[in-house]
Amino acid sequence: MSTPPSDVTALLLAWGRGEAEAREELIPLVYAELRRLAGRAMAGERGDHTLEPTALVHETYLRLIRQSGVPWQNRAHFFGVAARLMRQILVDHARAHKADKRGGGKPRLTLDSALAATAGGNEVELLALDDALTELTRIDEDQGRIVELRFFGGLSVVETAEALGISTATVKRDWAVARAWLFRRLAPA
Repeated sequence: MSTPPSDVTALLLAWGRGEAEAREELIPLVYAELRRLAGRAMAGERGDHTLEPTALVHETYLRLIRQSGVPWQNRAHFFGVAARLMRQILVDHARAHKADKRGGGKPRLTLDSALAATAGGNEVELLALDDALTELTRIDEDQGRIVELRFFGGLSVVETAEALGISTATVKRDWAVARAWLFRRLAPA
C-alpha cells in the first residue's frame, strides 16, 4: 500500500523548512516510487547499460538531498524534480558513454507507449530525445515540462497538472501536441 500523498507533502514541507529529520523520514516512503520511475526510465536502455535502476535511484537521491531550501509544494512537485534529475543523470551517462571510444553501441530509448503508438514503435537515441526535448522546451516551456514529467517522471495527467499548476485539459492537449511534435522531430528522414 502506498503512502498517502498528504503524508509525503507534510514531510516535504518540513524538509523545505530545513528539518533534516523530515528528509530522513521521507526517503523510505518515496523509495519504491523512485525505484519504479528509475525502472521505467531504464526500460528502453541498451542491454549492456552500465547504470542500473538502483544506481539511478541512489544518484537521484544524492542530488535530491543536495537541494537545500527547496520550497517543495507537494508530492507531484517532488517527483517532477526527481524526474528531471533522472533525465539529467541518464543524459550525462549517455554522453560519457558516447565519448568513450572503447564503448560500443549507442544508448537507445523506446518512447512510452503513447508516443511509441504514434511513432510506430521507433527507437530513438536518448541524446536525440534530449536534444529534441530541449528544443521543444525552448519553443514551449510548458510542453517540454509536460513531456519530462509524463515520460521521465511517469506522472499521471492529474499529477502533472498539479505539479505545473494547470488544468488537466491543458495537460492532455499539450501532451498530444508535444508527442506529435517529437514524433515529427525524431522520425527518420
